This record gives sequence, structure tokens and C-alpha cells, in this order.
Amino acid sequence: MALLNTDQRQASPSGTTGPRRIGRRLAAAALALSLAVPATVADFSAARAQAPESIPDLAESLLDAVVNISTAQNVTAQRSVPLPQVPEGSPFQEFFDEFFNRQNRDNNRPRRVQSLGSGFVVDAEEGIIITNNHVIEGADEITANFNDGSKLAAEVIGRDSKTDIAVLKVKPASPLKAVSFGDSESLRVGEWVMAIGNPFGLGGTVTTGIVSARNRNINSGPYDNYIQTDASINRGNSGGPLFNRNGEVIGINTAIISPSGGSIGIGFAIPSETATKVIAQLREFGETRRGWLGVRIQEVTDEIAESLGMDKAEGALIAGITEGGPAEDAGFEAGDVVLEFNGSRVPAMHDLPRMVADTPVGEEVSVVVLRKGEEVTLQVTLGRLEEADASAAADSTAPSDEAPANETPTVLGMTLSALTEELRTQYSIAADVKGVVVTAVEDGSGAAEKRIAAGDVIVEVAQEAVSSPADITARIETLKGESRRLALFLISNAQGEVRFIPLTIEP
Repeated sequence: MALLNTDQRQASPSGTTGPRRIGRRLAAAALALSLAVPATVADFSAARAQAPESIPDLAESLLDAVVNISTAQNVTAQRSVPLPQVPEGSPFQEFFDEFFNRQNRDNNRPRRVQSLGSGFVVDAEEGIIITNNHVIEGADEITANFNDGSKLAAEVIGRDSKTDIAVLKVKPASPLKAVSFGDSESLRVGEWVMAIGNPFGLGGTVTTGIVSARNRNINSGPYDNYIQTDASINRGNSGGPLFNRNGEVIGINTAIISPSGGSIGIGFAIPSETATKVIAQLREFGETRRGWLGVRIQEVTDEIAESLGMDKAEGALIAGITEGGPAEDAGFEAGDVVLEFNGSRVPAMHDLPRMVADTPVGEEVSVVVLRKGEEVTLQVTLGRLEEADASAAADSTAPSDEAPANETPTVLGMTLSALTEELRTQYSIAADVKGVVVTAVEDGSGAAEKRIAAGDVIVEVAQEAVSSPADITARIETLKGESRRLALFLISNAQGEVRFIPLTIEP
């Protein structure tokens, strides 16, 4: 599932910048998920009971704190009209040259692009306004338009693309009307909410609905944890607030599912629990300072869980460890499954990055991992994500304990060979990669279905290092003797990037 607009900006005919629009496949998936929440007469009655006694009074008290964000950007269109081919010496040659050169000059002339979004004031005296990063990204000029018709130029004091949050500052002549954040963690599905924003550039607009779901992962970034709502959110609502019945901001409206571009009742808001931490750092430092563990993780699927002897699929599987990072210093190993971080259970892979990022840099935390069937507790001091060097160079080392080059058995649909210097050169395998090289994969085999290819290197089988085809054969026979149905392979590509792949053990 993926977001359609990779640059996170959409221009409608009116020039508005709207919530990020999600593609049809994701729309169908999320719609199915939203339908999993039963909507009965009792549910709607409960929602109405939770609504404030006077919606007009609540809306009137909040409208002045919500602003329209207008931006302007100078862009140069890189488009040229090709010159038609005419016979040499043609009397039309001069005419064509003049006409098409003039067209190309006009096409490449800088032009002004404008867009509109939403935002809200959180600090009346300092003039602090919150909006989405994609609303102001690339803008040369930013203007905050207030409900009373006044306008103020805004400057960016910090923005974060990973959570799509931006903090702006204006210089008001008198204190503004501000709103405060509420507790998104206490939200329940079915609670009443109100959205205020600037849909399609129409100006301040109020819509109401309920919380349809929580903790939604829409694959838009590493820290997805969205509130889903059926309160109408459209283009131009981006950056606007989602209020609870007490008039507190419990979300920042950011994305929608819409095949057509308009609201179909599935919108997403960044929860205040996530937003407040990012905003505090952006206001203090002008940038984020997130915790960093130094691991590469992948999902624990049902097959992987079974191959590791786990009762259920949970946690985050460590597929690689950054050299010199906090995890390496703390003794983490590839193949560990992170079950608990800093006292909190890790339900799924996508939860771990957010938990780590929310932890202060330099703090020592305990992490419980599953290692070869045993739970192990490790102590790790987190580094800072923004300072992490993801391209650490590995030392060049030669392979050792090579098996005979003529040993090429076929195991689980893979033809295997010892990793000789000749094969290392043939497949351009990095010098630091060790293991057993795959030289061919049978069509229709489980290995082919899992996209293992010639040139991949098997590093481990069932969390045991292998250096020869015989090692792999022996490990599989041992697993069969233990009545295991799956074997967990650690596979490296030629560049040394590893991933865990479970393969069914054939009878």
C-alpha cells in the first residue's frame, strides 16, 4: 500500500493543498478495516450523547484560533516544444525558428504557484501556528489568514517530514486566540470529534463526526499512528485541527482516502500524543532529536514466528545491526526478536521505530529480546537518529574455511556452492559477506516464490552460521528431526543487505 502523491502536495482546480490522498488499493483495504467497526443505532446514539450540548457555541469559540495557510512559490517549467523538421533552405525555416523559440522562452519563464491549507494557533503571545509540512514545503512566501480577515506573514521555525508537521511563527500586534492540545491516548472509537479547516479554499469550515479507528498504519512514514475519522476532510483541510468535545486538539488532519479527491468519510489525523513531542523539539531546537537504536528490522510473520518457535507473531525481527551503533555496543544480534522496549510490549514491527524515536537521546533503556528460544534482557544507551551514519564502511576480509568448489547440491530448490573468489567476482559480492552462495533457483520452488535469486548468499539457517553447503544440509536434517515445518534463512544480497526468509522444509 502506498500514497499516490509522493511529493505530498496536490493542487486542485482552486489551487488548494489538501490532505495526502491515498490510492485505490489502500482505500479498499482501509474501507474494509473501517467496516470492521460495527455501526449500530446504539453506537450513533452514544456518539450523539458524547457531543457537546451546543455545537454552535463550541465552533464559535474555536474558529478564531484556526487559520488558513496560503503559500506562494516561484517555479520554472522545464518544458520545450520540439522544432519540426523542414527541408534545408525552406522559406518557412525562419518562421518556424522564430515561432518555436518564442514558445520555448515563454514555457521556461518562472511562474507563480499558489496553494492553500490550514493551521491553528497554539501560543497566542508568541504567535506559534501548527500546520502540515506538506502544506508549506518548498514555499517562498507563507501567509496566515485569520477568521477576522487579517493576514500575517509567517516564517518556518521548524519542520519534520517524517511526521509531516511544521511549526510557523507570526508577529501579531495583539495576542491571538489559541487552542490547547488534549489527550489522544484516552480517545475511544466512537467518540465525537470536530474538524475545522479550509477545504477547497472556501474559508473556515466546520465538520463533525466520530473517531472511526485508532493506531492506523497507512504506510506514509516510519511513525504512522493515525486517528481515523469520518468527519469530512477535503483538500485544503491539511494542517487543520481535530477537536474533542472539550475543544481540545487531539489530532492534526493530514491524509484522506479518496479515489475521486473528495471526502468519502475516511480521513486521518496525527494524534496529539505524537504531535506534541515533535512540536516541542521543533520549537526548542528547530529540528527533531529522536532516539536511535541502530538496527534494521522486519515484520514477524506467522511463518517466521513458527520457525522461531513463537506462540504468536509479535515484536520486531532484527535483520541487521549498524556497525558502531548503540545496538551493537549493547550486544544485539541479527535474528533477535524485540518483544519489549523500555518496559512496554512491542505489538508489531511498525511500533518499535516510534517507541525508540520517542525516547530521549542518551537515555539507557532495557530491551527484552527472544534469542534462540530464550528471552534475554539487554541494556542499551540510545544514540541520536539525525546523527547516525547509515553508510558505515565495512572492513575488507577474505572468506575462510571454504568448502570444496565442486560441492553444488540442490537444497529446497536452491543450487548451492561454497563462496569462492571466482563466484565472489562473478556475482560482485562484497568482501565482507560470508556464507554459502546460491548459483541457481528452481522455477516454482519456495525459494523462487520468496524471490531468492542467483548471487544471494545464505548467511544463517535457523540462527546458526553456515559456511558450506554441507552445513545447510545438516541444519535442515536437524530441523526435520525436531519436527520443524519451516527453516528460517538469513539471506544477504551482493551488497551485504540481509533479510530473514522462512522456507518450508520438503519431506
